[in-house]
Amino acid sequence: MASSILFVFLGLLRLTLSLPVDPTQTVGRLTGNSFGLPGQNVTYDYIIVGGGTAGLTIAERLSENPSLSVAVIEAGGFYEIESGNFSQVPGYDTEYVLPESPPSLVDWGFVTQPQKGYNNRELFYARGKTLGGSSALNLMIYQRATVGAFKLWAQVVGDNSWLWNTVFSFYKKSTQFTPPNLQKIGPGFNIEYDQSAYSPQGGPLQLSFANYQQPPSPYLAKGMKAAGISAQDGLNSGILNGYAATTVEVDPTYETRSSSETSFLQTAFTKTGLKVYPSTLAKQILFDATKKATGVTVVTGPDTYTLSASKEVIVSAGAFQSPQLLMVSGIGPAATLKANNIPAVSTLEGVGQNLWDQVFFTVVFQVNQTTNSQLLTNPAFGAAAAQTFLNSQSGPLTSVGVDLIGWEKLPEANRKELSNSTLAQLAAFPSDWPEIEYIPIDIAFPPADAAPTDNYLGFAVALLTPLSRGTVTINSTDTSIKPLIDPNWLVATADQEVAVQAFKRIRQIAGYSGVVISEINPGTKVQSDADILTWIQNNASPIWHASATCEHSSRVFGIVRGVLTRI
Repeated sequence: MASSILFVFLGLLRLTLSLPVDPTQTVGRLTGNSFGLPGQNVTYDYIIVGGGTAGLTIAERLSENPSLSVAVIEAGGFYEIESGNFSQVPGYDTEYVLPESPPSLVDWGFVTQPQKGYNNRELFYARGKTLGGSSALNLMIYQRATVGAFKLWAQVVGDNSWLWNTVFSFYKKSTQFTPPNLQKIGPGFNIEYDQSAYSPQGGPLQLSFANYQQPPSPYLAKGMKAAGISAQDGLNSGILNGYAATTVEVDPTYETRSSSETSFLQTAFTKTGLKVYPSTLAKQILFDATKKATGVTVVTGPDTYTLSASKEVIVSAGAFQSPQLLMVSGIGPAATLKANNIPAVSTLEGVGQNLWDQVFFTVVFQVNQTTNSQLLTNPAFGAAAAQTFLNSQSGPLTSVGVDLIGWEKLPEANRKELSNSTLAQLAAFPSDWPEIEYIPIDIAFPPADAAPTDNYLGFAVALLTPLSRGTVTINSTDTSIKPLIDPNWLVATADQEVAVQAFKRIRQIAGYSGVVISEINPGTKVQSDADILTWIQNNASPIWHASATCEHSSRVFGIVRGVLTRI
């Protein structure tokens, strides 16, 4: 009898601790109260599927209202536990996003379908499987889209709240900005920024500048200026036409990554009753007889259970798994649902279609200034960098590897090489929409015969006006089976033409910089347009900016989303 009473009491205690609470009505707060209990069917006002960049931001904002109960479903855990300082230290930020990256607990391990435009290669595509999502794996660079991009978006969706002036206020609300620490960076670096792009009351996402600017950076700025790309005051005022120092998502106190988990989620934990279900996979969205979403079937370990939503289910599972979850739940193209024997809730032909992603490739140079490539070749350099980071939060490991970025529409000399068809397609974009993004990366894999103290730099480019379209689809009703991802990069003739001209601009800018000793990859033997294109097809890689896969009514909407993504 006593044993039965004990079990009943423990059951009631588990149920009580799992219910949403108003933190303003409690004296203390248990850490465990921020997490839902696996196996318990619970109803919340809002269920958010995906604890990534957007999901945690939405969750924190909703949870600011103490009258609402909110829960987040996330398949991963905490990257600080599952990947240690590789996700936290800026200088290690390429650990999980390169093709050579090892299998990881914080990444989904996606691989694309064979890419026709990339010589039928299958490419690793990094996606964060962790609280914070891809904001826990990316290169921590932060910039905002242009005024014209938001004007276009507002026109397409018929909602003027998307105009720049309105969105700008939310940008400022979400970010806490710290000016550059020139005592640690050094006075020789000229870092311009627009203070009006930020609010003193903003937060919780931390924005700052790395406490170490790579020695080649002033020379690369000189190269951009000589190539006709002018300096501008930062990248966050609605203008992307020139070059500027990169603002980074780094907490300046500790010089560690500021992700949606360390900012929005941790804020929600201390101030709201938000519930999180980590290591929990969403299996299916549930609907009532009127086709209203009522909840989500989820799995945590051996437990399968239901989290119900009295108001809304918000799908924020990324460009690949959002359409996957919709399709397995009965929302998607008719042929896909039929092929997988899924009863249709709503036939939407655009789900999983219209995938936009940017063509991205990197030219490697040996340079005459110190770069972080020595972290790969020189143990003494790496040990000294680690010590400096720990002792003073400065030095090479505080650098995300990209100190400045350039943006432009191709200049007239290069536009003359484009076909009339390509020019017409580019003209459809807003006048302030850049076509090319130049990204000097101060770390590159050296050749096999490199000396430990040799220095290499990767000069990358992203095409911001991609005209190729990809897809995401399924061949299983089980969300634990990876979706079929086909970005379909570089199949459009216009993308090929623009890519060749962007490659030529890289060589031009690098040549003007005065730091190049030699071009390592591809090397100077690659000169003709045909050879350049072949090299790009064989060497291009993802920049991980997939978007627009859940939109079905407007081609232009996909265009806008392409520039809004972050590195």
